[in-house]
Amino acid sequence: MYNYIKGTVTLVRSNYIVLENNDIGYMIYTANPYSFNENKTYTVYLYQHIKEDENSLYGFKTIEEKELFLKLIDVKGLGPKMALTMLASASIDGVIDAINRENILYLKKIPKIGEKLARQIVLDLKGKVYTDKEVIEDESSKELTEALKALGYKEKDIKSVIVKVNQSNSIEEQIKEALKLLLR
Repeated sequence: MYNYIKGTVTLVRSNYIVLENNDIGYMIYTANPYSFNENKTYTVYLYQHIKEDENSLYGFKTIEEKELFLKLIDVKGLGPKMALTMLASASIDGVIDAINRENILYLKKIPKIGEKLARQIVLDLKGKVYTDKEVIEDESSKELTEALKALGYKEKDIKSVIVKVNQSNSIEEQIKEALKLLLR
């Protein structure tokens, strides 16, 4: 299985690029081939799709894009080509936000995504996909929760104040702010 290939883009077409590495040209399907420039070197993160009549490479500029793609193809009824269409038609953050907010209308605006498939995507992925910002906030709130538990506070009380704490502050400032809220 391939993780990534670093090479020079030698050809850009409407749905794929050719990436040359060690005198071998790899045909790689991408969400937006025109974001690549010919004769420039790129690191392309890969997914290899193998079926009895197909062996295809799907490429991504970022690991986040690849990770979302991998989660999308795990959804029942959603294959790699349709997942690539989703990534080409909408932003990563937009898709993630729509899934977590159960925004079926947003997902239905993506070509080839109907009501049934949009609901299946939400059902399978809600709470399992996050933007980078949400991951950072989630890790910060875990640290704050653990600190407050160590001080003897109950989880129910912690949850009620943690949403009011400014997550952009240092952990020490967050603890002080949470303690003020808990003592009210």
